[in-house]
Amino acid sequence: MTEPKLPADISVRDFDALHDDLSAWRGAIEALAAELGGGPVVQVSEGTVLVALWRRDRVLKLYPPFLRDHCLFERAALCQLHGRLSLPTPELVACGDHHGWPYTVMSRLQGELLTPRWAVFSEPARCQLLHELGALAAQVHALPVGELAALAPPWERFLCVQRERCLSRQQRTGLPAHLLQQLEEFLDPQSVADLLPPPYVTLTGEYTPMNLLVQGERLSGMFDFGDGLVGPREYDWLGPLCFLVAGQAARCRAFMSGYGFTLDHALRLRLMRLLLLHRYSHLPAQLALPGWRQQPDFDSLARALWP
Repeated sequence: MTEPKLPADISVRDFDALHDDLSAWRGAIEALAAELGGGPVVQVSEGTVLVALWRRDRVLKLYPPFLRDHCLFERAALCQLHGRLSLPTPELVACGDHHGWPYTVMSRLQGELLTPRWAVFSEPARCQLLHELGALAAQVHALPVGELAALAPPWERFLCVQRERCLSRQQRTGLPAHLLQQLEEFLDPQSVADLLPPPYVTLTGEYTPMNLLVQGERLSGMFDFGDGLVGPREYDWLGPLCFLVAGQAARCRAFMSGYGFTLDHALRLRLMRLLLLHRYSHLPAQLALPGWRQQPDFDSLARALWP
């Protein structure tokens, strides 16, 4: 029987269609598992690459060729973080190429995704978890960047590209019209330049409920570092401060106290600019604050989001 192979040259659009059709890549992921020693494979539909649970304790990730840089960054981040934090992160077990598609095998963590659990947590439990999350981010940011600096796009170049694309992205994702009219002035050249200076830290791109595991009401693991960067620490605060804080002052204080920092107005505006320039900026999907669309300007929106 001929081994099913994935196309060596695939576009982003075609990959998205492939990703959503589990039957289209089942043969390829099973062939890779067999090549690595065999064992049962269960495909996972979430995520941005092809992911499968392999055997009882492994995760197998297969990246399209155009995301090779994400694969290399994730492998290095796995090695940098594993065993050096208070919270478990996956261990890199194996890596290689399968017909031009890079793959990574890592250990599987224990726990449930935070996403469905957050809604049933008590408010004290939410604040405690956010405090733990702030402390975790501070631990990651205290580690040397090391080889990740060479594997991430230079922050200056990354920010320049994001600035060039910001208006069209915010139009496409549904930023309210009155805020769109203020966007150019809010992201004036000097304000963007203020986001450039070091020191830079390892940005995992995570600390969001989609990439955190819990057991009971406590954090039990963090995973998925392929879209990480190297840049200013505040960029990593955006995940929890948008998805989980939702305009609640006690939650905001819990995360920031865990990190060991206090928000002031200048930092709030810095966060707002970074949110608009974020790689995945999509405010309607990311802001869990009722009525945020009615805020008259970005200054007011920042105060409402992070009281």
